[in-house]
Amino acid sequence: MLDYLSAFNSAFPYQQFLEKYGTREQQNRWQEFHDSISLTAEQVDLLKSFTREMKVLVMAGAWCGDCVNQCPIFEHFAAANPLIQIRYADRDDSGLASELSTCGGARVPAVVFLSEDGQFCGRSGDRTISKYRSIVRKLEGASCPTGLLPDNSLTLDVIQDWLNDFERIQWMLRTSTRLRQLHGD
Repeated sequence: MLDYLSAFNSAFPYQQFLEKYGTREQQNRWQEFHDSISLTAEQVDLLKSFTREMKVLVMAGAWCGDCVNQCPIFEHFAAANPLIQIRYADRDDSGLASELSTCGGARVPAVVFLSEDGQFCGRSGDRTISKYRSIVRKLEGASCPTGLLPDNSLTLDVIQDWLNDFERIQWMLRTSTRLRQLHGD
């Protein structure tokens, strides 16, 4: 099994990842999406309630549309609570692609959740359930977007899907017997 903590420690913070792997155009796309989203007061309150440090390793590609439309969300989570530490590893440069293969491919983003001491807690990605539902509806012809308005509701749903994943891991960490003994709570 891969040493995820070493991979996390070798990965980059958001801006450094984009500077190293993204073109100016790609960096602008990520920034535009980042600027277009915000969390609700309830979502921020939930994130602020997290008491356990969590390390989040994201295998991504600066060129990837799914990454553009998801990874900036994680940065909003981290901004709400400094206990959420996120690092990004490039799919093609990190050596993680085979370890984090999804459905037989090197799909991104692939997210690995770790405890404060680097223990594996869970994995998510490459898309959330809301995004997959949207894709399937389009494949089946049940949806005919006019193109007149952006699908802001999908973005809101994707934000909530990811928040649910982060929350699940946080409660796992909070209720862990090992970590409760370590922290005396």
